[in-house]
Amino acid sequence: MGLFEKFDPREIRQRLGLNQDQFWTKIGVTQSGGSRYESGREMPKPVRELLRLVHVEQIDLSKVKKEDFEVLEYLKNRQPDLYKKLRRSVQAQQQGVEKVEEVAA
Repeated sequence: MGLFEKFDPREIRQRLGLNQDQFWTKIGVTQSGGSRYESGREMPKPVRELLRLVHVEQIDLSKVKKEDFEVLEYLKNRQPDLYKKLRRSVQAQQQGVEKVEEVAA
């Protein structure tokens, strides 16, 4: 079982402070369908992945383009050192932002 197969969608939704309609419609699921998933109905893998991308990873899918994935794959396969360097830079930047947010809180 993968890392995100055990997550609790109700817990994620509540942490984000969203009602069921706000949370589920953002990934194309009706409120009633989302309610069933929160009550224990098995969630199909595509729905789980959308939930993970949108609500856990906080990715705005409206901004993601196929070309972005193509560039990413190219970097991974043809320029692995550059890819690793860029990932480290992004992670360092994100950690810096998290530290600033902690100080401000």
